[in-house]
Amino acid sequence: MTTNRRKWLLAAGATAAGAAGGLVWWRRTREERTMPPERAAQPALPPLPLDPDFPNPLARPGTDGINGILDVGGMLTIVAKPVRHALEPGKSASLLGFEVEHLGKRYINPLLRIRSGGQFRARFWNALEDPSIIHWHGLKLDSNNDGHPHYAVAGGATYDYQFTVTNRAATYWYHPHPHHHTGRQVYLGLTGLFVVEDAEELALGEALDLSLGATDIPLIIQDRTLDKNGQIRFAPEDGERFDGYRGAAVLVNGTPRPYLDTATRILRFRILNGSNARMYRVAFRQGENLVAFQVIGTDGGLLPGPQSAQEVFLSPSERVDVLLDLRAARRGDTVTLSSLAFDPMEHESHAGAPAPEHTGHHANAAPAPAKVAIPAEGDAMDLMKIRVTTENTYDRTIPRTLARFMADDGTLARPRLITLDVKGGRWRINGRTYEQRETPIVVKRDTRELWDINNAKRSMPHPFHIHGFQFKVISRKGSPEQQSRLAVTPAGLSCTDLGWKDTVLTWPGETVRIAIDFTHPYPGDQVYMVHCHNLEHEDGGMMVNMKVAS
Repeated sequence: MTTNRRKWLLAAGATAAGAAGGLVWWRRTREERTMPPERAAQPALPPLPLDPDFPNPLARPGTDGINGILDVGGMLTIVAKPVRHALEPGKSASLLGFEVEHLGKRYINPLLRIRSGGQFRARFWNALEDPSIIHWHGLKLDSNNDGHPHYAVAGGATYDYQFTVTNRAATYWYHPHPHHHTGRQVYLGLTGLFVVEDAEELALGEALDLSLGATDIPLIIQDRTLDKNGQIRFAPEDGERFDGYRGAAVLVNGTPRPYLDTATRILRFRILNGSNARMYRVAFRQGENLVAFQVIGTDGGLLPGPQSAQEVFLSPSERVDVLLDLRAARRGDTVTLSSLAFDPMEHESHAGAPAPEHTGHHANAAPAPAKVAIPAEGDAMDLMKIRVTTENTYDRTIPRTLARFMADDGTLARPRLITLDVKGGRWRINGRTYEQRETPIVVKRDTRELWDINNAKRSMPHPFHIHGFQFKVISRKGSPEQQSRLAVTPAGLSCTDLGWKDTVLTWPGETVRIAIDFTHPYPGDQVYMVHCHNLEHEDGGMMVNMKVAS
């Protein structure tokens, strides 16, 4: 991204402005906001001038091609292979993609859409040089279908999937999961969305007149470093493997510096942090002021009701589902999707870290010669410009109730302690790094457990992911101020902790309590994984097997 330092710091000032001056939005009366009938009959207005900082139209899911919407039916063949696609205009790049040919159409990284209860059948064909396998992130599956790295297949080989989708409606996703190769394969392009629908989801779409890809818009946020020819560069050094590999540009749906044109209405954004390691403090700004939005869902689907917010943290692999209300806007108004500045808490201690000269790009380190300057973790960044180009008479309102949701009070037996720390330059879970044949965590099928995930004080933030099961966050203790001030419950939960989750952000010195139900219908022992979803940490062994014993 060519966004300059001034642009990055602009969003940082928005936080102070929002706190000091309160939320500012278009303060107009309903009469001012309603477009008179005669305006609707006027001829088309000339296009608005482009912002030179956001010159590229956002790529949205269509009926085929990149991220095209594919309604699942019948057997699919999904091929992981090298593909060509221009990330920057006029610069065709060599990427990796999941290719699917279906009913005469060709898709790359298709958005797979299916109803809850539907059958999914697919053959994965690995046309890469390295081993690979697909993990269906967030889905409740038996271990044979989950995409455990144990099942990774060599180049030229295939692997078959067949399962019933039992999850409630939500935005899930799929990506490779071969040990030691996950970070590179995801970074080079292997990422797709898996959208499940059910009656509650369809009712919300009807209530707000939403259409997937048009007004219900998935946003895959990924930072990437592109060279002068528009090619992706993946070459982590020792320190970047220790901290996580971060890019110089932030792409949204594979689009650098994108803009989105819209009408005066409510928009839904399904936001996935698909980055290898970078976290985002997501906010919407109008000028220097923060704009309120409604959080309606998390990793595992809709919340019971909308939660108003001005910012949310989003760590790698987490999803947040939000509504942005533009009914009071006028043509020419703009809103910027941003990541506000925050304390990354990456180096609470350098104990066990590589030597400082190999620690990669950080806020106080000068970039190495001939290298692209990479924004440090926690730098403020503008991600996308939203432009209001049309005024209309949209009159829908956000429902107060979105979904039925059973709360969990966390009244279970003594919690199981899960520790996250570092020793000898390696990140660990319960003092261990990955060994394929070992299952250090064993739980009993059809039981419920509390887990206390304790991130050491001498650490950095870790997005903690569990395969095969969704969970509920019960409490946060020892949270840093930037997290605790977002709390909406006495137990320290933010609004993005209120729904079903498969990944939870844990800060240094923090203990996050979660409740998991290990009930499932699959015969025999099932082996899953728990790991950090910083992909360089994962590839470095910050993961362990978990056996659900029958």
